[in-house]
Amino acid sequence: MTTSARDGADSSREALVAAVAQLRAQVARRVVGQDAVVDEILMCLVAGGHALLVGVPGLAKTMMIRALADAMRLDFRRIQFTPDLVPSDITGTEILEESGGGARAFRFVQGPVFANVVLADEINRAPPRTQAALLEAMQEHSVTAAGATRRLPEPFFVLATQNPIEQEGTYPLPEAQLDRFLFDIRVGYPAEAEEVAILRTTTGGPPAAIEAVFTAEQALALQQAVRATPCSELLLQYAARLVRATRPQEQHVPTLVSQYVRWGAGPRAGQALILGAKASALLAGRAAVSPADIRRVAMPVLRHRILTNFAAEADGVVVERIVEALLAHVPAPSSALD
Repeated sequence: MTTSARDGADSSREALVAAVAQLRAQVARRVVGQDAVVDEILMCLVAGGHALLVGVPGLAKTMMIRALADAMRLDFRRIQFTPDLVPSDITGTEILEESGGGARAFRFVQGPVFANVVLADEINRAPPRTQAALLEAMQEHSVTAAGATRRLPEPFFVLATQNPIEQEGTYPLPEAQLDRFLFDIRVGYPAEAEEVAILRTTTGGPPAAIEAVFTAEQALALQQAVRATPCSELLLQYAARLVRATRPQEQHVPTLVSQYVRWGAGPRAGQALILGAKASALLAGRAAVSPADIRRVAMPVLRHRILTNFAAEADGVVVERIVEALLAHVPAPSSALD
């Protein structure tokens, strides 16, 4: 690559990162705090993955996603998952229409999944076959209905929410389907100052207006830029060692893994670690991936891909503690330390 071409690529990259900063600023006009959650959502978006947001009611999960959609010039749809939802409510269905001349023909009516940003609200409240319809679309970026395969618009980004407390009458996502989410993002309670600011801003005038500052073309360009971000062979090996250390049948795993893990993460976790780390580096304005980027995304990547056993539940050992033990156990490559 010539110097002028490299300079042009760098300036284009900087412009895309600046666009993400504008997007983050617009979301902050309506959402108080939750900076880490917003960052992880943006990482997931530019990495081309999907995100699962888990948190108790009232933590602005839906508002955060709506604010993000309002700040982007992208088609947005919300699907409220309920026990009576069927797959065609998501993917679409054929209807019989009669023309003015009396001729009849079937026409496919697209479902709400045909959008750039899809909010799957309380995804665990719908039955498994309905969940599977959405998760197939997430994986394939297409829908097969009425004997035809129809491509979904690009970019295609699913944000699903889930309440971790109320499980009665719900259908927990199987582990194989959870694996299709790039990140499992946990939304926690706000700090005291943030909670006061929430009360101030939400009990006064109307919500702050959000300007659409992000386009589909920019989202697709960012996804390409993420994949083009360099990652050294040493860091690829580091990510692989982290994933392999989650499997209790492997040698030299942390004690917590051998005692409390039933099944470890598969190769898709390694792919998610690298893509998430590339997105982290890109959004931070760095030219290449560092060990810190892999460690930054390890928690949202691994927490839903490690299955604990009964002993972990009995002893109160949570997945987050196991991931922390993994990060302490597997050394980062010394020549790539930042």
